[in-house]
Amino acid sequence: MELPALATLDELAGWMQVEPDDLPDSAGMVLDIVSAIVRAEARQSFTRRTSGVILYPDSCRVNLPQRPVVSVESVTDEGGSPLAYRLRRDVIHLDKPAEAIRVTFTHGYSKVPGDVLAVALTAAQRVVSNPRDYRQETVGAISVTYAAETIGASLSQADRDLLARYRRTVAVVKLC
Repeated sequence: MELPALATLDELAGWMQVEPDDLPDSAGMVLDIVSAIVRAEARQSFTRRTSGVILYPDSCRVNLPQRPVVSVESVTDEGGSPLAYRLRRDVIHLDKPAEAIRVTFTHGYSKVPGDVLAVALTAAQRVVSNPRDYRQETVGAISVTYAAETIGASLSQADRDLLARYRRTVAVVKLC
């Protein structure tokens, strides 16, 4: 299932302080591509939906890969038998060990978080404002120089820093 863009054309127009009709025809495609880039960097879908995943618990617990977790519909073993579990935040605690489990759960935000929306809109604005990836442009006596960060559909370091808090971090600890 393809996910919707993180921002709408009206939001992009408002962000750029132009009328929606003044956006180029490619603006919708730009929002789709930028949304995919933002999701890949954060490793989160952000959009509310239900997913099914196969996970491999460690010591009767396993972290769900998408946040925030809204609800868990089912937790089963490899054969499809229901398993007893408790959910704390985005961690499933099993009552007994299992090698692999299938989890169906609902996750995501009802509304895209403001900082994520700002990253998506800023990246889309960069592409829409400089579609040919010019470094410098001169027309008559007017010259415009674009910063390196405005070239291409990519995220700046500041964008990555904003998205870092959504990315699940993992630490591996071996007890002796």
